Amino acid sequence: MTATPAEDDAPPTPPRHWEADIVAADGGTVHLRPIRPEDADALTGLMDRSSDQTRYYRFFGPMKRLSAKELHRFTHVDHDSRVAFVVLLGDQIIGVGRYDRYPGTDDAEVAFLIEDAHQRRGLGSVLLEHLAAAARERGIKRFVAEVLAQNSTMVRVFQDAGYKSQRSYEDGVVHLTFPIEQTEDALAVTYEREQRSESRSIARLLTPSSVAVVGASNDDGKIGNALLRHLLDYGFAGPIYPVNPSARHVRGVPAYADIEAIPDDVDLAVLAVPADEVAGVVEACRRKRVRGLVVVSGGFGESGPEGREAERRLVASARASGMRVVGPNCLGIVNTDPGVRLNASLAPMVPGRGRVGFFAQSGALGVALLERARGRGIGLSTFVSAGNRADVSGNDLLQYWATDPGTEVVLLHLESFGNPRKFARLARTVGRTKPVVAVKSGRHVGVTPGLAGTSVAVPEQSVAALFASAGVIRVETVAQLFDVGTLLAHQPLPAGDRVAIVGNSTAIGVLVADAVLEEGLQLAHERPVDIGVNGTPEQFRSALQQAVDDEGVDAVIAVFLPPLMAGSDEFGPALRDVAVGSTKPVVASFLSTEGIPPELAVLDEHGMPARGSVPSYSTPERAVIALAKASEYARWRRRPVGEVPELPDVDEDAARTVVRRALEAAPAGRELDDDELIALLGAYGVPLLHTRTVTDPEAAVAAAAEIGYPVVLKSTAPWLRHRSDLGGVRLDLVDADAVRTAYAAIPSGDPVIVQEMAAPGVATVVEIVDDPSFGALVSFGVGGVATELLGDRAFRTLPLTDLDAAELVRGPRAWPLLDGWRGSEPVDTAALEDLLLRVARLADDLPEVLRLTLEPVIVGPANPWHGGRSLVVAGGTARVGPPTARVDPGPRRMRSPV
Repeated sequence: MTATPAEDDAPPTPPRHWEADIVAADGGTVHLRPIRPEDADALTGLMDRSSDQTRYYRFFGPMKRLSAKELHRFTHVDHDSRVAFVVLLGDQIIGVGRYDRYPGTDDAEVAFLIEDAHQRRGLGSVLLEHLAAAARERGIKRFVAEVLAQNSTMVRVFQDAGYKSQRSYEDGVVHLTFPIEQTEDALAVTYEREQRSESRSIARLLTPSSVAVVGASNDDGKIGNALLRHLLDYGFAGPIYPVNPSARHVRGVPAYADIEAIPDDVDLAVLAVPADEVAGVVEACRRKRVRGLVVVSGGFGESGPEGREAERRLVASARASGMRVVGPNCLGIVNTDPGVRLNASLAPMVPGRGRVGFFAQSGALGVALLERARGRGIGLSTFVSAGNRADVSGNDLLQYWATDPGTEVVLLHLESFGNPRKFARLARTVGRTKPVVAVKSGRHVGVTPGLAGTSVAVPEQSVAALFASAGVIRVETVAQLFDVGTLLAHQPLPAGDRVAIVGNSTAIGVLVADAVLEEGLQLAHERPVDIGVNGTPEQFRSALQQAVDDEGVDAVIAVFLPPLMAGSDEFGPALRDVAVGSTKPVVASFLSTEGIPPELAVLDEHGMPARGSVPSYSTPERAVIALAKASEYARWRRRPVGEVPELPDVDEDAARTVVRRALEAAPAGRELDDDELIALLGAYGVPLLHTRTVTDPEAAVAAAAEIGYPVVLKSTAPWLRHRSDLGGVRLDLVDADAVRTAYAAIPSGDPVIVQEMAAPGVATVVEIVDDPSFGALVSFGVGGVATELLGDRAFRTLPLTDLDAAELVRGPRAWPLLDGWRGSEPVDTAALEDLLLRVARLADDLPEVLRLTLEPVIVGPANPWHGGRSLVVAGGTARVGPPTARVDPGPRRMRSPV
């Protein structure tokens, strides 16, 4: 059924960001987009497939079909006062939601229709989130909904959305009105639903009831042969279906010509076919209603532009059909759960059952990483190699591991980030209960575009700020990844930084003590405990027990040289026995062992090293580094979470007006002029010195008189800003003659700024640095050589909490200059922290502000001076332009395919 041609006027084009892939509540995927005129027939199909009750709930009457006029109205919207979104699975519309604005008001009525077969998948909540986001963009403040009282499911959708609704009841209809502002409560509901949905989508991949290997082969040299062999050898709990059109059996298992020929349901399809055949297999999987794909095949994003486009189409097709994709060009996935026993990977041997979740972006490196974990005695719960990370990423695994009872430690090998801000949020949440350890490659050299989505190296400052804000344990090498992971998987966290050293060699003990101090830890005792070369196992045990029982000790390092003693095989069990009963971490260096040697292991029911097992390191320095990383993490975990202050005096609308007008004049972006910058900063309560911009000496004199002497003159020429050495800045001008003389002496013919003279203080620099991959970073440093020459700055990612701001102020190495260096009075750090919070809020609210530099920021003692202000901003520049990274959390959506 189609609209009448006479009314078939094309509606306006909706914003591109209104279209999104979504993970439903059950873990399946759907596609959401604005409605189109050509959706009339699909909308009719939705009506036909919906039950009488569903239609009655939506239209309050026994409506069977929509008339041509109604169809036209529903499918032709202006994407402003009338907006409608459809939810698609494949080419079928399975849900629709819309709002219609009440003329002349900030209110709009909202309504939904979800096909019966797809109800209770959370689609109504998803539609509400996206409609509310679109409505906010169009200036709508409130939604109104009329729901039949017996439609309890839809009533709950509105009530559980996190909005504060007003509810009334009349004639069997529930009337709900609620503001759609994105409050903290609404955002918390969104994040909770996102976590459940994305966790379930990964669970569908990792816990399949059946697996098909497409491309299975009897040729031992083929990837399809290895994948099938590993599934069989590991003992997968469900049926396995080889797919090979040329073979009746593969490795003794009945084979099928194609996936649709399999008579039973298939949960997971593992693809090992040439890249040009993958699209056809994905389409067949769609018809078979497969729930997830692992694409081991290469030849996609890593091969160049054509491969990246094929990869994008692969993911779009899979998601539209309800499937998540691991890969392509990946190693595969592993689940060691005895009830699943899934090794859908190219790794012939995998570690035993354990409590560590492991994500590796690299497919090629994955086998070596698994082998290293196995050799170190690290038991895994699950393992995913994402390859090109076209769909499933580390963020998805963090969502899964956050609530997975079988995972206590998370290890990440990363080459890039899909959504860094989301990573920080998830890692911060997971890290409060489970340590997250990450090694990030590409610190100095860019990685392959197809693998990471970028051809340049991500700035190191961005990664450091991201990990510091999120509490991620940053390690530099793969060896350190396993060093730290081994400790965290088997030993408790230290309660402090005080370390006791027990050993049988004075020389080695002194080396360990040096390493402890070098890594920022403390020595619990003045000297290491040395039982001597003739010490007995019982003496070793006694010394260790004394160290563990000492209230002044937070961790113990045991150093042992076996060749020095006869009967050295008894010392390991002595160490293990003490560690088992200890609430403090105990690590060892036996110099010739690495991982968990049998004599230091406590085995669990799966025969794997359990809690209480003692990690041994081949060098004492590695043991100390691992312990220092664990101690740093434990200190972060003890730290309060902090809060993002509300800052009620901020005028976001005024600031947004400044930015909007600037971009209307220059859509590609430009520098703000001084008046615009003053207005922008003033809207966020940034304390500014009184400033005027003039173009002749008499105007400068008049401005100085208005501001009040003494004053400063500054050139607006970019090459002269802040350059007193080049004559661009003239200070402490006390009268009109001094102003005229200074004006004449300033080089160039650019306008000149007349500004009140700041009282003495320490010059600092505050910046917003926009990273195309990470979004905005807040930077702080002390002015002068420390910042400009040595790069002495601290960075944090958004959003900034009060505790983040305090750490940021104290982060630079030049912090003592602010804290009473050589008898000077400490500056007002509270004022600095407040400024940082305001600047961070500005960057959070306005991603169009690509760069903001406040320099100098003069801060003095907390005692009121210079008009009662201890901090003033004396200069600044800003550039606005189209946002380069999404920082608005917005409604739920999946990351765009790489």
